[in-house]
Amino acid sequence: MNILIMGPAGAGKGTMSDRIIQDFDIPHISTGDMLRESVRDNTELGREAKSYMDSGRLVPDELINALVEERIQKDDAKKGYLLDGYPRTLAQAEKFEKISNSIGKAIDIVIALDVEFDTLARRITGRRVCPNCKEIYHIDSKPTAVPGICDKCGTKVIQRSDDTIEQLKVRMEEYENSTKPVIDYYSNKGLVVHINASQTPEAVYAQVKEALGKVA
Repeated sequence: MNILIMGPAGAGKGTMSDRIIQDFDIPHISTGDMLRESVRDNTELGREAKSYMDSGRLVPDELINALVEERIQKDDAKKGYLLDGYPRTLAQAEKFEKISNSIGKAIDIVIALDVEFDTLARRITGRRVCPNCKEIYHIDSKPTAVPGICDKCGTKVIQRSDDTIEQLKVRMEEYENSTKPVIDYYSNKGLVVHINASQTPEAVYAQVKEALGKVA
Protein backbone atom coordinates (compact mmCIF):
# COMPACT_ATOMS: atom_id res chain seq x y z
CA MET A 1 0.00 0.00 0.00
CA ASN A 2 1.28 3.44 -0.95
CA ILE A 3 0.38 6.03 1.67
CA LEU A 4 0.85 9.78 2.03
CA ILE A 5 0.42 11.25 5.51
CA MET A 6 -0.17 14.98 5.87
CA GLY A 7 -0.86 17.45 8.64
CA PRO A 8 0.57 20.56 10.31
CA ALA A 9 3.44 20.53 12.79
CA GLY A 10 2.27 18.89 16.01
CA ALA A 11 -0.52 16.89 14.37
CA GLY A 12 1.11 13.59 15.31
CA LYS A 13 2.49 12.46 11.95
CA GLY A 14 5.52 10.87 13.60
CA THR A 15 3.46 8.89 16.10
CA MET A 16 1.02 7.67 13.45
CA SER A 17 3.84 6.87 11.04
CA ASP A 18 5.59 4.67 13.60
CA ARG A 19 2.43 2.61 14.05
CA ILE A 20 1.63 2.38 10.34
CA ILE A 21 5.05 1.10 9.29
CA GLN A 22 4.98 -1.49 12.07
CA ASP A 23 1.54 -2.81 11.16
CA PHE A 24 1.92 -2.67 7.37
CA ASP A 25 5.64 -3.49 7.01
CA ILE A 26 6.48 -0.56 4.75
CA PRO A 27 9.24 2.07 5.03
CA HIS A 28 8.64 5.55 6.45
CA ILE A 29 10.08 7.95 3.90
CA SER A 30 10.62 11.57 4.91
CA THR A 31 12.51 14.01 2.73
CA GLY A 32 14.89 14.94 5.56
CA ASP A 33 15.85 11.33 6.30
CA MET A 34 16.04 10.57 2.59
CA LEU A 35 18.45 13.43 1.95
CA ARG A 36 20.67 12.44 4.87
CA GLU A 37 20.65 8.79 3.74
CA SER A 38 21.62 9.61 0.16
CA VAL A 39 24.42 11.90 1.34
CA ARG A 40 25.66 9.24 3.78
CA ASP A 41 25.61 6.56 1.07
CA ASN A 42 27.48 8.94 -1.26
CA THR A 43 25.12 8.28 -4.17
CA GLU A 44 25.28 10.45 -7.27
CA LEU A 45 22.08 12.24 -6.24
CA GLY A 46 23.35 12.45 -2.68
CA ARG A 47 26.52 14.20 -3.77
CA GLU A 48 24.51 16.67 -5.78
CA ALA A 49 22.17 17.32 -2.85
CA LYS A 50 25.15 17.79 -0.52
CA SER A 51 26.52 20.57 -2.72
CA TYR A 52 23.30 22.52 -2.20
CA MET A 53 23.06 21.77 1.52
CA ASP A 54 26.70 22.69 2.21
CA SER A 55 26.23 26.07 0.57
CA GLY A 56 23.02 26.78 2.50
CA ARG A 57 20.83 26.64 -0.60
CA LEU A 58 17.47 24.88 -0.84
CA VAL A 59 17.61 21.55 -2.63
CA PRO A 60 15.60 22.12 -5.86
CA ASP A 61 12.38 20.26 -6.65
CA GLU A 62 13.96 18.41 -9.55
CA LEU A 63 16.51 16.80 -7.25
CA ILE A 64 13.98 16.04 -4.49
CA ASN A 65 11.69 14.41 -7.05
CA ALA A 66 14.54 12.26 -8.35
CA LEU A 67 15.53 11.21 -4.84
CA VAL A 68 11.95 10.17 -4.03
CA GLU A 69 11.68 8.23 -7.29
CA GLU A 70 14.90 6.40 -6.44
CA ARG A 71 13.86 5.74 -2.83
CA ILE A 72 10.42 4.24 -3.50
CA GLN A 73 11.97 1.68 -5.85
CA LYS A 74 14.26 0.18 -3.23
CA ASP A 75 13.68 -3.39 -2.05
CA ASP A 76 12.12 -2.41 1.28
CA ALA A 77 9.37 -0.53 -0.58
CA LYS A 78 8.15 -3.50 -2.61
CA LYS A 79 5.03 -3.76 -0.42
CA GLY A 80 4.51 -0.01 -0.54
CA TYR A 81 5.67 3.12 1.22
CA LEU A 82 4.63 5.83 3.67
CA LEU A 83 5.53 9.32 2.45
CA ASP A 84 5.87 12.09 5.05
CA GLY A 85 6.80 15.67 4.15
CA TYR A 86 6.51 15.18 0.41
CA PRO A 87 4.94 16.41 -1.77
CA ARG A 88 4.85 19.80 -0.02
CA THR A 89 3.70 21.87 -2.99
CA LEU A 90 1.24 21.52 -5.83
CA ALA A 91 4.10 21.40 -8.34
CA GLN A 92 5.69 18.50 -6.46
CA ALA A 93 2.34 16.68 -6.27
CA GLU A 94 1.76 16.99 -10.00
CA LYS A 95 5.29 15.81 -10.80
CA PHE A 96 5.11 12.93 -8.33
CA GLU A 97 1.86 11.72 -9.88
CA LYS A 98 3.63 11.35 -13.22
CA ILE A 99 6.65 9.66 -11.62
CA SER A 100 4.67 7.23 -9.46
CA ASN A 101 2.24 6.31 -12.23
CA SER A 102 5.11 5.58 -14.62
CA ILE A 103 6.65 3.02 -12.24
CA GLY A 104 3.41 1.56 -10.87
CA LYS A 105 3.78 3.19 -7.45
CA ALA A 106 0.84 5.60 -7.41
CA ILE A 107 -0.52 6.83 -4.06
CA ASP A 108 -3.43 4.70 -2.81
CA ILE A 109 -4.59 6.90 0.08
CA VAL A 110 -3.83 10.24 1.71
CA ILE A 111 -4.24 10.47 5.48
CA ALA A 112 -4.90 14.11 6.47
CA LEU A 113 -4.51 14.74 10.19
CA ASP A 114 -6.72 17.67 11.21
CA VAL A 115 -6.04 19.51 14.47
CA GLU A 116 -7.28 22.84 15.84
CA PHE A 117 -4.70 25.56 16.48
CA ASP A 118 -5.14 25.58 20.29
CA THR A 119 -4.44 21.85 20.45
CA LEU A 120 -1.38 22.24 18.24
CA ALA A 121 -0.13 25.07 20.45
CA ARG A 122 -0.36 22.91 23.58
CA ARG A 123 1.45 20.05 21.87
CA ILE A 124 4.19 22.19 20.38
CA THR A 125 5.00 24.39 23.38
CA GLY A 126 5.01 21.41 25.74
CA ARG A 127 7.39 19.35 23.63
CA ARG A 128 10.87 18.63 25.00
CA VAL A 129 13.73 16.90 23.17
CA CYS A 130 16.89 15.17 24.33
CA PRO A 131 19.77 16.82 22.41
CA ASN A 132 21.85 13.64 22.81
CA CYS A 133 19.66 10.65 21.90
CA LYS A 134 16.84 12.67 20.24
CA GLU A 135 14.09 11.09 22.37
CA ILE A 136 10.97 13.28 22.40
CA TYR A 137 8.93 14.04 25.53
CA HIS A 138 5.98 16.25 26.48
CA ILE A 139 5.44 17.95 29.81
CA ASP A 140 1.82 16.73 29.95
CA SER A 141 1.43 13.57 27.88
CA LYS A 142 4.93 12.08 28.13
CA PRO A 143 6.92 13.67 30.96
CA THR A 144 10.39 12.49 31.95
CA ALA A 145 10.59 10.32 35.08
CA VAL A 146 13.02 12.81 36.63
CA PRO A 147 11.92 16.36 35.76
CA GLY A 148 13.99 17.75 32.91
CA ILE A 149 16.21 14.67 32.53
CA CYS A 150 16.05 12.19 29.64
CA ASP A 151 14.91 8.74 30.76
CA LYS A 152 17.17 7.00 28.23
CA CYS A 153 20.53 8.71 28.56
CA GLY A 154 20.34 11.14 31.47
CA THR A 155 20.92 14.27 29.40
CA LYS A 156 19.03 17.46 30.23
CA VAL A 157 16.10 17.83 27.82
CA ILE A 158 15.50 21.09 25.98
CA GLN A 159 12.74 23.00 24.23
CA ARG A 160 13.62 23.50 20.58
CA SER A 161 13.89 27.11 19.49
CA ASP A 162 11.15 26.64 16.90
CA ASP A 163 8.67 25.07 19.35
CA THR A 164 7.03 28.39 20.17
CA ILE A 165 3.65 29.98 19.45
CA GLU A 166 5.29 32.53 17.17
CA GLN A 167 7.01 29.87 15.07
CA LEU A 168 3.86 27.74 15.02
CA LYS A 169 1.94 30.67 13.51
CA VAL A 170 4.59 31.01 10.80
CA ARG A 171 4.51 27.28 10.05
CA MET A 172 0.70 27.23 9.97
CA GLU A 173 0.65 30.11 7.49
CA GLU A 174 3.14 28.24 5.32
CA TYR A 175 1.06 25.07 5.66
CA GLU A 176 -2.12 26.86 4.59
CA ASN A 177 -0.41 28.51 1.62
CA SER A 178 1.69 25.61 0.34
CA THR A 179 0.51 22.29 1.72
CA LYS A 180 -3.25 22.77 1.98
CA PRO A 181 -3.53 23.02 -1.84
CA VAL A 182 -1.83 19.61 -2.05
CA ILE A 183 -4.55 18.10 0.15
CA ASP A 184 -7.17 19.75 -2.08
CA TYR A 185 -5.42 18.30 -5.13
CA TYR A 186 -5.69 14.76 -3.77
CA SER A 187 -9.21 15.39 -2.46
CA ASN A 188 -10.32 16.07 -6.01
CA LYS A 189 -9.00 12.63 -6.90
CA GLY A 190 -10.95 10.99 -4.07
CA LEU A 191 -7.84 9.86 -2.20
CA VAL A 192 -8.06 11.88 1.03
CA VAL A 193 -9.39 10.61 4.36
CA HIS A 194 -9.63 13.31 7.03
CA ILE A 195 -8.83 12.19 10.57
CA ASN A 196 -9.68 14.11 13.75
CA ALA A 197 -6.20 14.16 15.26
CA SER A 198 -7.17 16.19 18.34
CA GLN A 199 -7.96 12.93 20.16
CA THR A 200 -5.64 10.55 22.01
CA PRO A 201 -3.04 8.72 19.87
CA GLU A 202 -4.93 5.47 20.39
CA ALA A 203 -8.23 6.95 19.16
CA VAL A 204 -6.53 8.64 16.21
CA TYR A 205 -4.75 5.48 15.12
CA ALA A 206 -7.96 3.47 15.37
CA GLN A 207 -9.43 5.79 12.72
CA VAL A 208 -6.26 5.66 10.63
CA LYS A 209 -6.13 1.87 10.70
CA GLU A 210 -9.81 1.63 9.78
CA ALA A 211 -9.23 3.90 6.78
CA LEU A 212 -6.19 1.95 5.64
CA GLY A 213 -8.05 -1.32 6.08
CA LYS A 214 -10.58 -0.24 3.47
CA VAL A 215 -7.79 0.20 0.93
CA ALA A 216 -5.57 -2.80 1.72
